[in-house]
Amino acid sequence: MHRWLVVVVGSIALIGGCSAWRPNQPQAMADLKNASGEVVAKAGFWEEGEGVRLFVQAQKLPPGKHGIHLHSIGKCDPPDFASAGGHFNPLEKKHGLANPAGAHAGDLPNLDIGADGTGTLHFYTKLATLGSGPTSLLPPGGTSVVIHSGPDDQSTDPAGNSGARIACGAITKMANP
Repeated sequence: MHRWLVVVVGSIALIGGCSAWRPNQPQAMADLKNASGEVVAKAGFWEEGEGVRLFVQAQKLPPGKHGIHLHSIGKCDPPDFASAGGHFNPLEKKHGLANPAGAHAGDLPNLDIGADGTGTLHFYTKLATLGSGPTSLLPPGGTSVVIHSGPDDQSTDPAGNSGARIACGAITKMANP
């Protein structure tokens, strides 16, 4: 895991370059597995300012755009990952970053996967926290990250017509070094 983390740290430094990040010490992580149990993506989370910064690095996924969301339960039972529940939506908003009545706290931009099966997503949201309270990604029962088979249209309730769930990982708090 440390080798992967070094790669992520380098990617974060190139993409974000934000000195407030502590990329060598993510506060939470998720290993996203496909239905066969193979890790196909990793996500790191850092509390920053009034929100959460996240970085996802994916591999071995079908090329194209994929909906990716934070889900309300920290459980990822294959093959369909329905155990992850619905989108993380503690403020009871509508779905989609483009929805004028939205967005869910779990709504994220699409994950773009290249022809080589790899892709990254870097995003900051003020709709979630790693601390306490209703918008915490670390509540009792946990939360998860789910990748879908197709793109999210960013407006249709409840999940942006993004298709089947193809990968899932529970978000877990990292121990302090």
